[in-house]
Amino acid sequence: MAGLTHPNLVVLTGAGLSAESGVPTFRGTYGLWEGHHVEEVASPQAFKAVPEMVHRFYNMRRASLKTVEPNAAHHALVRLEKAWPGSFLHVTQNVDDLNERAGAEKLLHMHGQLKKIRCLNCRNVMHWEEDLDISTVCPECATAGKLRPDIVWFGEVPYHIEEISQALETVDIFVCIGTSGVVYPAAGFARQAASKGAKRLIEINLEATEISSHFTDQRQGTAGEEVPRLVEELLKEVL
Repeated sequence: MAGLTHPNLVVLTGAGLSAESGVPTFRGTYGLWEGHHVEEVASPQAFKAVPEMVHRFYNMRRASLKTVEPNAAHHALVRLEKAWPGSFLHVTQNVDDLNERAGAEKLLHMHGQLKKIRCLNCRNVMHWEEDLDISTVCPECATAGKLRPDIVWFGEVPYHIEEISQALETVDIFVCIGTSGVVYPAAGFARQAASKGAKRLIEINLEATEISSHFTDQRQGTAGEEVPRLVEELLKEVL
């Protein structure tokens, strides 16, 4: 990193970051949940047609967060965030709260959060930890039946895209952890970072992905092992 006094760093994380914490995917054989493809319970169309089923799916996912804790990778990324001398941004595709519980602050949830709900009537977004159903009354506008998980569903636009794009304009080091490389727009961030002059692009995953060729450094292994190792290396280079 010679010549870079304060390199700008962007980290993108996916499901592989939280896998070792035991976050349930609720996908069984053939990627099904109770006989349904996840797309069938994660879309605006599903919420309109069968809101009870959609609520049950997300109630289960929200409740599961009470049974898991941040792992070594979450804590290592928080250490990196606190110590990094340049600009730092952590973008996650995950909807759990494990990064926050580890202490993350410079964090953007591009696919929403399980512990937030949104009212389709008053448009307010609220923190929420309990079950939700079609009779739940909005705490803000007192309207029943208009609350939905604040999750970006299939067919919806991810959050914070403009802010993420701005960060990628000046990124020096781009790190991608535990993502499949098939979900866009996140799968295109590595290419975007490279086109803007990123000096290093580092991928950590259990195996090669469809976007591995975009990276200058590919590391295969669990996030719990590889992320703390990478954090140590990066901090030694800049501190």
